[in-house]
Amino acid sequence: MANILSLIHLQAAVRIGAAARCRATLQPAGGDGTKIFPPTYAGAVYATEKRRLPGYKDPVNCVLLDSVQSQANRMEEALQQAIDSGRLKKAGFSLPLIEVDFTTFWDPEKKNDELNDKTRLLEPVGKISSLQAPHRIADAILRDSSVKEKTKDEKEEDRPFRGDKNESTYGQQLRRVSAQNATTLFELCPTALLFGMWDSTGPKGGLGAKFERAMVSEIVGINAEPGVRSSSRIDPLSIQLDAGPLYEAADGQGNSWTLDPASAKQDNGSPVKIGKEGKPSEANHGNIKPDLKDKKGQPFHGGVTFSSAEQTVVLSFPALRRLRFPIKNDNSEMNLDYEVDVAARTVLAALGLCAAALAAEAGLDLRSRCLLWPTNPLSWELLGKPGTKEEGLTLEADAAIKLLKEAVDAAKALKLPWREEPLVLTPSNDLVELVVRSQRLALKQGGEGGE
Repeated sequence: MANILSLIHLQAAVRIGAAARCRATLQPAGGDGTKIFPPTYAGAVYATEKRRLPGYKDPVNCVLLDSVQSQANRMEEALQQAIDSGRLKKAGFSLPLIEVDFTTFWDPEKKNDELNDKTRLLEPVGKISSLQAPHRIADAILRDSSVKEKTKDEKEEDRPFRGDKNESTYGQQLRRVSAQNATTLFELCPTALLFGMWDSTGPKGGLGAKFERAMVSEIVGINAEPGVRSSSRIDPLSIQLDAGPLYEAADGQGNSWTLDPASAKQDNGSPVKIGKEGKPSEANHGNIKPDLKDKKGQPFHGGVTFSSAEQTVVLSFPALRRLRFPIKNDNSEMNLDYEVDVAARTVLAALGLCAAALAAEAGLDLRSRCLLWPTNPLSWELLGKPGTKEEGLTLEADAAIKLLKEAVDAAKALKLPWREEPLVLTPSNDLVELVVRSQRLALKQGGEGGE
């Protein structure tokens, strides 16, 4: 019978172990042989390679179904949902979180054509947290925001979260973080220590602190074969491609168009056609004949089939053991203590296991037509001293939350800082204006604001 991974297991592994490992065999939710669509990368290609795998004499064709970076994002998203739903609070604790609050810049009562304020959002953004920002606490969204802090005379003032002038005390502390002094990150953004961070956009540029990933997960399809896909569309109105031309409407936005040349946008006295030739298809009208290739003659991405898929999750204990966590003693001096270090590392390990368990509970619907299902119950192995390991340790989401709570309580008992209320930042006016300009461009371009 499988055993639940306990705090005692984890504390011992953090002290001397090599890794916690979980490997799951996956299949398409539609069953073996069902086509699955991997992510596409620059040049519109799948990430394929040959790998040497146990049980195969020759290298095997494999395709990446979910990258290390994407898996980290999914785990962070699962942690964010556990916070938002109150699940962690119900368990008696929460996670350190930094939020940039854009809500005050959105007024649902105003119409888009009434918005002349450069810092008034056209569409709501809400709050962006350190679990959602691409570079975690080092992200430019947080850097370009401010935080309220008390002055010497106990008045509150807005100070840049990061920056050279009038930088907040948080920013000053972040300048000094390193593997030998990771306490500030532990207090404000522990996931940066777990999933990795490079503070390359901060005040120190490329010399900013860098932390390797301690938690790595990826999903790979094995024995992968590419498929084909057709593209077609039947227009219920039977609009013909020669029924145009269509012109850009003079006072329209997005895909607004007109058949009247006199009402069209003008360029040197001539009406401007939609697209190159003004065909109805440029405004998404008309039939599209079935085809296996796009306009550039490239085959449409046809997905893949594979014999199986495998998810591998590895949590490195040596990576955690490189981190030190000095805390202030009674004389306000920063001291190092081995037991404090072990307690902080155990929290990070429990956080990684909790993130993995919550993400697994959320399911593996990776993208459109890429829903995977584990064929066996998830279990963990603790790799200990050379040649030794403990197998068959289970950790469902509720048990993982309980384990993390126990680890956090043990760390707080040793006076390690652990912030449980969000640190709220306000985006700068320049950052909000940049978002507003991007929203206006997206509206003008019919939602194609990016390149």
